Amino acid sequence: MSGFNKIVASYDEALAGIQNDMTVMVGGFGLCGIPEGLIHAMRDTGVTGLTCISNNAGVDDFGLGLLLQTKQIKKMVASYVGENAEFMRQMLSGELEVELTPQGTLAEKIRAGGAGIPAFFTATGYGTPVADGKETREIDGKHYVLEPCLKADFSLVRAYQADRFGNVTYRKTAMNFNPMMATAGTITVVEAEEIVDELDPEFIHTPGIYVDRVIKGQFEKRIEQRTVRS
Repeated sequence: MSGFNKIVASYDEALAGIQNDMTVMVGGFGLCGIPEGLIHAMRDTGVTGLTCISNNAGVDDFGLGLLLQTKQIKKMVASYVGENAEFMRQMLSGELEVELTPQGTLAEKIRAGGAGIPAFFTATGYGTPVADGKETREIDGKHYVLEPCLKADFSLVRAYQADRFGNVTYRKTAMNFNPMMATAGTITVVEAEEIVDELDPEFIHTPGIYVDRVIKGQFEKRIEQRTVRS
């Protein structure tokens, strides 16, 4: 079974094959559950022209905000621009192409990509700019928009625990976009807080069949907006 060992020792190995102009999915919600080390390593590769699919783009100096600073992202497919002044500046100035997508639709587009579903109809966005240029259809008296699925060359996800076979569990809110993105990448790389010998099969969230590489990460776990009692 040693041939099934998907653990890699370095970020260079984890990101081997990443190239300019690729599409990359990055898990997380705000700063919760983002693959911090993989994002830093992707910046250090110097790849450019990236299309990044992520709920948002981190903050100005952390998460995907780092790649916006270095102009490595050509296009963002996201549902939220807030908390990142540079993201907003680049979008408004036309430096960055942005495809804003309703959050639930974004999640379902990614899930569909991982499930082999090329497109689906949703009522969300009908009659708004979201539907511009897309097929619409009336079904049972209600109007729907045809949304294509999303897939990526690389999916970078954050896990709580992983084993050498690539089986993964997520923890609490970090189980946001990570599970669906893990299924939708041609190459899926998992950055795990812990690598364990064995996971309880009853609690595996992403089976190893979807995962190509696993690396033990080091995480700062920065808090996006710290709120305390007065």
